Amino acid sequence: MMKLPHSILLLTLLLDGGTPAVSPSTTARDGGSTVSSPVAANGDGGTAPRAPIVAVGIEWPDDLHPLATLDGPAVLAAHAALQRLLAGFPKEYAKDCSYTAKAMEVSVAQHGGLYFVEIKRRVEKCGWATPGFNPSAHWYELYAVSPEGKVLARYPYQP
Repeated sequence: MMKLPHSILLLTLLLDGGTPAVSPSTTARDGGSTVSSPVAANGDGGTAPRAPIVAVGIEWPDDLHPLATLDGPAVLAAHAALQRLLAGFPKEYAKDCSYTAKAMEVSVAQHGGLYFVEIKRRVEKCGWATPGFNPSAHWYELYAVSPEGKVLARYPYQP
């Protein structure tokens, strides 16, 4: 579980190339170089609920539960493999949710300097199937991808 102030700083670091952002402080006279803390702003040690932070039109949650931690090359590998898979489906399937990114579950592993991306179809994410239902239980795709995002090979498996 990640507390919001850390996630805002992480998001800021990701968006601005690593230069920490500062927000103006209403209590300090330091020209805005003090990063405000919601706990300190409450003045109660963090026991009372605070007002939600709304920035850029988005209400930001107090706690975030990360899905996974992926480095940049892992994200590139996952994207490249997913794009390769989706491009291989017949065009007439484009409007069928079970052949879109929404229905795909992507896992990334690293071994020997390469990324291995496994993609499974999860049709229950389309809203028409019960959880765990899979019309083709043994269907999956596995790709070897370079850290630069180049798909090197598809695992030679035919369901």
